[in-house]
Amino acid sequence: MTGRAAAGEAGRYGLADLLPLRDALIRHWLLAIGMLILVLPTMYGVASENWSTEQGAHGPIVLATALWLFWRRWGEVRALARPGDTRIAALAYLIVAPVYVVTRIINIIEVEGFMMYALLLITAYWLVGFAPLRAMWFPIVYVLFIFPPPDSVVTMITQPLKIGISQTAIDLLYALGYPIAGSGVTIIIGQYQLLIAAACAGLNSLISLSAIGLFYIYIRHNANWRYAMLLMIAIVPVAIMANFVRVIALIMITHYLGDEAAQGFLHNFSGITMFLFSVLGIFGVDALASPLRRRLARAGADS
Repeated sequence: MTGRAAAGEAGRYGLADLLPLRDALIRHWLLAIGMLILVLPTMYGVASENWSTEQGAHGPIVLATALWLFWRRWGEVRALARPGDTRIAALAYLIVAPVYVVTRIINIIEVEGFMMYALLLITAYWLVGFAPLRAMWFPIVYVLFIFPPPDSVVTMITQPLKIGISQTAIDLLYALGYPIAGSGVTIIIGQYQLLIAAACAGLNSLISLSAIGLFYIYIRHNANWRYAMLLMIAIVPVAIMANFVRVIALIMITHYLGDEAAQGFLHNFSGITMFLFSVLGIFGVDALASPLRRRLARAGADS
């Protein structure tokens, strides 16, 4: 038994697992160069336009962890690799490539990123077939979080969140005796007026927390899909509650310290703090639900 085989049996992963990939890149060097020409400009656009904002700050983390997941899973599924059907790959290229070119020309980065990723998946299918891609379904889906969602989706999700969180915060503080009123996403407290943006209303942390939560759930509870689904559902209320607390905090900062304090360092600090508490909240839900996880595990074993 070789050292490489022994490492594989022990469940460890090393650089030797990437040797088949290196050989494939050497064999298809022209295709590899073409993929780099495709990927680098689009990823630069995604990084410069989205990852530098609060909404896309999770992008680099998702990309790094996704690459690790691909590396980790490839050693387990590479035996399934068989070249895909060239006719299917060519037809998919003919459908997706024109959309990518058009969105690249008119600079619609939200669609361009997804089309670029689709072209990479088509190429992967042509090289290794469908079976390895199906086995690596989670890393493939997880990578989608590095791309910004379309503006129409952002507006559709954030508007009810913004209005709901704003109105609930107004009602709570008014009941506590604060001089507060508002309409829609505009809040007036004392002499100050606040506008609740998407960053404060939950979408940004909802996307980031979903990405981090998915990774945590997959690594820790991949074998128990029922429990993993329950934890995924718990992410949404945790994110909304954390952002409600953030809005309350920003209103209080504005009331007691002024508008400049609320829009400066404390605004960003409150966002980071609430995100950390959201992540800890997911861990807490997981810990509290441990009896349910064991019960579901036993039920799955019995069935």
